[in-house]
Formats: sequence, structure tokens, C-alpha cells
Amino acid sequence: MILEIAANSVASALAAEQGGADRVELCTALELGGLTPSHAQIALARDRLRIPLYVLIRPRAGDFLYGDLECETMQRDIEACAALGCDGVVLGVLDAEGNVDTPRCRALIAAAGKLGVTFHRAFDMSRDPVRALEDIIALGCERVLTSGAQASAVEGAALIRELVVQAGGRLAVMPGAGITAQNIAALAAATGAREFHASAKRGLPSGMRHRRPVPDDMQAGELRSDAEQVRAVATALAIAVQDATSF
Repeated sequence: MILEIAANSVASALAAEQGGADRVELCTALELGGLTPSHAQIALARDRLRIPLYVLIRPRAGDFLYGDLECETMQRDIEACAALGCDGVVLGVLDAEGNVDTPRCRALIAAAGKLGVTFHRAFDMSRDPVRALEDIIALGCERVLTSGAQASAVEGAALIRELVVQAGGRLAVMPGAGITAQNIAALAAATGAREFHASAKRGLPSGMRHRRPVPDDMQAGELRSDAEQVRAVATALAIAVQDATSF
């Protein structure tokens, strides 16, 4: 069983490792669904982490229909990840009809070279999950991150299980969205998945003593993955594995 943590900063990535995560997906702006982090954040994370590092390649919030300039941006970000020694990238592109845009994805995957590739939750916005999964497998992706086309992986557990069966070991189907220490064991049993994606984050209060009458989001603290929450999720997953193998 693998636990991947979506880390929205270098500090979050280090907390994920401290808490027992098996892999980090580095991003920024989790409140927008995650965007590509800066070159400096990627470089620092690669220098400091001793567990595999995947980087989210998403140039903007919103849909997954990208134009030429956005695809060129993503390609250059992927090339930078390869040059920095990252282990993989997380990407996804759809066409206007809601299908996997295989030509654009193929070009991005080619830029990744030997890096591992995860297809992200653009999958959940696709028209036909069965067809999309076959397209993603044909592209050579290692895994697909999905909530089962629902708001959370718990709500989408039935579809996730169907996808695990359909994949038949050709790639990993990784549930993500709303996964906690309280539900990960039941989700593992319900889906048959062997990789899981969580953020295990908490809000940190701002350290600013000086305050001004401006919008709260300009004076708020930060969201950060919490080592204790990561450890709780990792422990719950390990206990689920132990229970499953004890019979």
C-alpha cells in the first residue's frame, strides 16, 4: 500500500515525509485544486526529500482544455522537473468534448522522458470514464488519480472499484479527495485500490500582530500538511493491510 501526500509547499512536503508518506505530489494553491509550484520550490523539495517526488503540472485553475501556449508552458515545466531530478509528473489534458486529448498528452509525456507519469483528476471531468481509462493506459501512464467522478473518493468508491477491475494491474487506480485516517481503511476494502492520495492539511494561524482592515484572505495564515495527520493516515492504512492479511 502506498500513501501519497499532496503537499502545497516545501514545508508540507517535509511534514509529509516526517509523517510516513511514501511519496509526495508537490503543488501550490490547493484551494484552487492545485497548480504547478515554482522552480525554486521544486528544486528545494528535490534537495531535501528522501522519498519520491512528483510535481503537479497544471498552469491555471479551471477546466482542463488547454491551448498551445499553455501546453508549451507545461512542456517546459516538465522539462525543468526532469532536469532537477524529480521522480515524476502529474498531468492531464481533455478536449472540448470531454475526452482525453491524446495528442497533447502524448507530447507532454514525451517531454517527461524517463519520469513517471500520473494522470490527474482531469479524469473525473471526462465524458466516459471507461474509455478515458483505456486512453490513459494506452498513453503509458503509471496511475490515474480519481475521486470516482464524485466530490470525494468515498462517494465515488463504487466507480473506483470498477476502474480497479477494469485496469487489471495495467496501471494503478489511486483514490483521492476527502481521504482521512477515519475512512481510508473502509475505502481500501471497498475499492481494492493499493495507492491512496491525501493532503492531511491543517490551517495555521497567521503570525502577524499588525492587522489592517483589508479582506481576510490577505491576512490569513497558511494551509500546511501536518506530520501527525499524515502519520495517522499512514497508520490507519497499515492497520488495514495487517487486518486484511491476518485472515
